[in-house]
Amino acid sequence: MIKYLIIYSTVDGHTKKISNKISSLLKIYNKVKLVSLYDTINIDLESFDFIIIGASVRYGKHRKELYEFIDKNIVTLQNKKTAFFSVNVVARKQNRSSINNNPYIKKFLLSTVWKPTFLEVFAGKIDYKKYSFLDKNIIKLIMWITKGPLDTSKSYDFTDWGKVKMFSEKLLKQ
Repeated sequence: MIKYLIIYSTVDGHTKKISNKISSLLKIYNKVKLVSLYDTINIDLESFDFIIIGASVRYGKHRKELYEFIDKNIVTLQNKKTAFFSVNVVARKQNRSSINNNPYIKKFLLSTVWKPTFLEVFAGKIDYKKYSFLDKNIIKLIMWITKGPLDTSKSYDFTDWGKVKMFSEKLLKQ
């Protein structure tokens, strides 16, 4: 039985939802602990066989706390099986939906010395109804520029849940 640790960094909760799905698929055969990046202070990373980190992008960036966590724990991360997945709305487009063409995965890899064993990118979610007035309008402007959805009365989940399942199955085979 493999002991997995899934750490998520989320702004609006969608990365947590994806992490929960991965956890539910891995739990069938293994032991899984799911925690927020902000709750890792008392977690003994050494007690896990496989560490998975998922992080969302907001306004073109992963959170700085993600990089701080990686820097603080780089030796452990380099000596374990690891995976990283980025959740961003840019990945809703076919030409930005893989690790080879997603700008945020590329930026992430250039911003850290950590080289995860597995990488993936998932399209995120736009939930206009949850956003503050300012966020709603900034995101709407970004969507207008990138030809995305503009109806602020709706929520748009671009996540390919089949891709999440395939990623989880790949992790199970390791």
